[in-house]
Amino acid sequence: MVWGVAEGDSQGAKGMVSGAIGLGLVTLSLAIWVVLVGFWGRFWWADQRLDAAAPALAPAVDQGKNSPSVWAIIPARNEADVLPQTLGSLLRQDYPGVYAIVLVDDQSTDGTATVARQVAQQANQTERLTVIAGEPLAPGWTGKLWAMDQGARYAQGQPHPPDYLLFSDADIEHSPSNLRQLVAKAEAEALDLTSLMVLLRCESHWEKLLIPAFVFFFQLLYPFPWVNDPARSTAAAAGGCILLRRQALERIGGLTILRNALIDDCSLAAAVKRSQPPKATLPSPSQEEKAASPHPPIWLGLTTTTHSLRPYPTLGSIWDMVARTAYTQLHYSPWLLIGTVLGMGLVYLVPPIELIWGIATEQGLVAILAGLTWLLMALAYGPTLRLYRCSPLLGFALPLIGLLYTLMTLDSAWRHWRGQGGAWKGRVYPTEI
Repeated sequence: MVWGVAEGDSQGAKGMVSGAIGLGLVTLSLAIWVVLVGFWGRFWWADQRLDAAAPALAPAVDQGKNSPSVWAIIPARNEADVLPQTLGSLLRQDYPGVYAIVLVDDQSTDGTATVARQVAQQANQTERLTVIAGEPLAPGWTGKLWAMDQGARYAQGQPHPPDYLLFSDADIEHSPSNLRQLVAKAEAEALDLTSLMVLLRCESHWEKLLIPAFVFFFQLLYPFPWVNDPARSTAAAAGGCILLRRQALERIGGLTILRNALIDDCSLAAAVKRSQPPKATLPSPSQEEKAASPHPPIWLGLTTTTHSLRPYPTLGSIWDMVARTAYTQLHYSPWLLIGTVLGMGLVYLVPPIELIWGIATEQGLVAILAGLTWLLMALAYGPTLRLYRCSPLLGFALPLIGLLYTLMTLDSAWRHWRGQGGAWKGRVYPTEI
């Protein structure tokens, strides 16, 4: 009898301990989401848009000869299938100033250069396009960045170097007014770097489940309002579409300083934001005011009119895309990896687990807090889902999505430890930064 009472007391004590632990975990998870939603740079608003601001900014670009000159740089490796749409969209830009395109054919085997010339010929724009044969990959460089550097050096070496360089991935289809809007914003706000997170393809079931979350997590890592604030050091860019002032590129020492970077877009943005322009060259008071800020101004935003044609129809294709650079984001640190795994579990997995546990054990407070936390994360995901025209119910799938991205990050670390680095268009190289 005594033994039975003791056993019952022991089980009761264990239940109280587990209940306290569950309550503590779900309370911490809720507190984290309150901080993220309320104080973490409005990352979830998804309101930094070029589309919304474009009509007011467009007049800032003169409709005559005073418009800044622009050269678009396209690194292309085996992109023949998409060039009729993507290169064609760049050739059809309504930009009024001097504008040219250089496509760097990076050792393609599918006739990329031939297709590019055919596209320009069909558009009666052969004088606007220059195709150069990419040199073999230089030691210490990543493939895409090496192609970008060759294009940038070619443009900078012209008798009249451009005012701006537009770096565009070969799979990006630009809206006809995209370049004009980008230059207008850059000129109006004296920006050194202006970048767009283009609309990624979101058609297959796996794309709808995982692609909006990729954008959501990117905004969480780099809150766009903080990126766009010269008073903050946060810096990021989206490599598919970057408008860069040539003077800023020269000021940071060119793309050579990024030659080992797998995440070249964010590394470029950080280098630009860390640099300081010579104040004597600033032509207007507004720019002088911006120069007085701790960091030169850059801008990163979203768009609904310029989008990527790159398909990710399967889980494996999305997995490889994320695993290529996820561990790089953690600076190859095992401790950051452990922290990330624990953090992802606490933020995304604790709410549904504790909701189920709270209901099963009749822990009402735990169940209520867990449900509120899960609802809060789903609501925070809502603006990004609307951007991609996906059902708001997918917000409640964030715990599953977070688990998948955590597994991708672990696989990224495993690939690194095995000596298999990042890849670009079939080229694999070490990931030493």
